[in-house]
Amino acid sequence: MTDTTANRPSHRIFNVTGDGDNARWTDIGVAWATRDGKGFTLSLNAVPINGRVVMRINEAKDDKKKGS
Repeated sequence: MTDTTANRPSHRIFNVTGDGDNARWTDIGVAWATRDGKGFTLSLNAVPINGRVVMRINEAKDDKKKGS
């Protein structure tokens, strides 16, 4: 495993406003699991004042292309 792979964020963080088909997802940062596995380190580009903050597993680009 290379350093780049090892340091790849495990999650992406989004600000979500609206609901259903009208929801707008804005990418606002990334997260890494802590070494002890009991939390996350966040790196945010923005801190939203409204809407929801959603953290999703960061899928590999190859997985997205395959539809997994």
